[in-house]
Amino acid sequence: MARILLGVTGGIAAYKALELVRLATGSGHAVRVIQTTASQRFVGPASFAGLTGAPVLCGEHDPDPLRGAFPGDEGPAHAPLSHLALVANADLLVIAPASANTLAKLAHGLADNLLTNAALAAGCPVVVAPAMNDRMYEHPATQANLDVLRARGATVVDPGCGRLGSPGEWGTGRLAEPAEILAVCEDLLASARSTADGRSPAPGVRPVGRTWSGLRVLVSAGGTREPIDAVRYLANNSSGRMGFALADAAVARGAGVAVVAANVSLARNPAVRYVDVSSAAELEAACAAEFDRADILLMAAAVADFRPASPAAGKLSKDGRDHLSLALEPTADILTGLAARRRPGQTVVGFAAEHGAGGLARARAKLSRKRLDAIVLNDVATPGIGFDSPENEVTIVTAGGDEPVARAAKHDVAVAVLEAVDRLRGGSPPPATGGMLG
Repeated sequence: MARILLGVTGGIAAYKALELVRLATGSGHAVRVIQTTASQRFVGPASFAGLTGAPVLCGEHDPDPLRGAFPGDEGPAHAPLSHLALVANADLLVIAPASANTLAKLAHGLADNLLTNAALAAGCPVVVAPAMNDRMYEHPATQANLDVLRARGATVVDPGCGRLGSPGEWGTGRLAEPAEILAVCEDLLASARSTADGRSPAPGVRPVGRTWSGLRVLVSAGGTREPIDAVRYLANNSSGRMGFALADAAVARGAGVAVVAANVSLARNPAVRYVDVSSAAELEAACAAEFDRADILLMAAAVADFRPASPAAGKLSKDGRDHLSLALEPTADILTGLAARRRPGQTVVGFAAEHGAGGLARARAKLSRKRLDAIVLNDVATPGIGFDSPENEVTIVTAGGDEPVARAAKHDVAVAVLEAVDRLRGGSPPPATGGMLG
């Protein structure tokens, strides 16, 4: 297994670093920890020492009883410089949580404590997992610092959206879940081992690997529910299987992935960040909050076109009624709105469930009208595919033509869709089968 050097910086999310250590050591990795002074206000060194079985270093001049070695390794006969020895022996440096202050130091090459000294001397892959208040995270300075780190080859595990440390605070900035951070670390380690071993893919297989490393993918999945009253709703018949398959396939390519999940009860990938919503309005707000940071949008959710204009606050009673009339109003066209504010370099893909004849023509019209890069059409009139089915059969419609994807498991269809997205972004050659995918 690997030697992981974990840097813990100040912030309430430091407590999650304990779980990251627990998961990493449970998977057989040897872990050493460096703590900043600020982090010790939230979690003490004894907690990390107890989980790692190794002393924790906090200051540049702290003596290291293991002399830079990791648990299970034999230490050197002399006492090396701690900020050089630990990171020199590490297979991976991960900083979680990474505060706004530490991100700024890393981006500008400052080395005023043991952790930033080690980061500056790191020859191994570096992973940073930011955690902070949403306003601090979204500040242009923080985003610029993250862009600098990405450009230098660091892997950024994007924070989640949800409840923050301060009472009543909600937004993007909470530390990614420890299982997600570990999954990214193990993916990097596996990729590094393959490169070191000189392994190559089987003949005829294009290496996917981490070709999307550094890209951020936003996926919508599931079907919205529009309330009629306190207990009833109008809904779309979507399980979210296609959206979740797209997310898994994007993670396999090395992307950072966020899924806005509308009423999806499927198992979840620990390497994916999920934002749960229910209605079309909630999905619109969540996608709007995530879109500007995304490089690729895959809008696979089934969003209701209409909702009750005046949902009842309580439960409507059947007593004395022989019918019920509902006035419906249109929901927002979320995809059109997002596509209209796209920045250069973003790729926007829509999904269209059509029924019967004329579906392809309607999909082409949507492609143009909504100003999309591609639209994935599936004909739900075909038995055994589409909603809540493990299989699908689609046509990927782009300005350059139509690419049918033969009936297959939704994971395989997702891989074909991402291959098409890769071609749109100039990352892969056209299919060798005359336009047929799958």
